[in-house]
Amino acid sequence: MICIIEIMGRNAGWLAGAAALASASGEGPDLVYLPEIDFDVDKFVADVKKIYEEKGKVIIAASEGIHDKDGKFISEYGSANAAKDASGHTQLGGLASFLANHLKAATGAKVRGIELSLLQRCGAHLASQTDIDESFAAGKTAVEAAVAGETDKMVGFECSRENGAYICKTKLFNLSDVANFEKKVPREWINEAGNYVNQQFIDYALPLIQGDNHRATENGLPRFAHLKKVLASEKA
Repeated sequence: MICIIEIMGRNAGWLAGAAALASASGEGPDLVYLPEIDFDVDKFVADVKKIYEEKGKVIIAASEGIHDKDGKFISEYGSANAAKDASGHTQLGGLASFLANHLKAATGAKVRGIELSLLQRCGAHLASQTDIDESFAAGKTAVEAAVAGETDKMVGFECSRENGAYICKTKLFNLSDVANFEKKVPREWINEAGNYVNQQFIDYALPLIQGDNHRATENGLPRFAHLKKVLASEKA
């Protein structure tokens, strides 16, 4: 079996790269492809064949936004008329299907393509305690800034790893500094072959998934918040 998992990420491969965290203490993907590296279909087939011959199975994590050296999305290879969104950006999707069909023809193996799509955004109940703590901290900072009259700002994080300890602090950034800016995975955090992340990426990302959430449940389901909208007005 060859399994291709398509993961969100148009121009930055943080989510696909995070799939390699499973390899840190378990059984993660054999290959990881990020949009930070130009994708070569022929080299991809060679990478897969090599592992398949060694193990008889391959798991691949690929960002939906991987592209060739000319900037064309690989997902567009299977569609001559890719849809565009309101901003004129190509609507991504179908990468796993294209790569699966290509590998079937190239290897004769059983290949399955999986597109997680919006399901990736539906797992808040699986958030780490680090996620929860930082979410509350961001909200608190935003409210305090608004009350203080701050505007044109975005809450961000300044994080460090000091003596093995992960430290994260909130900070207000000017919108002009973050608008239309993408923080990409550094090239030095990707292996030389361009088909996996290295230990630097693992060391950066691992602290972000620490801590059990211990979520509240009702009747076996996550307890959902039911918010009441209240109109706020400032008295003269």
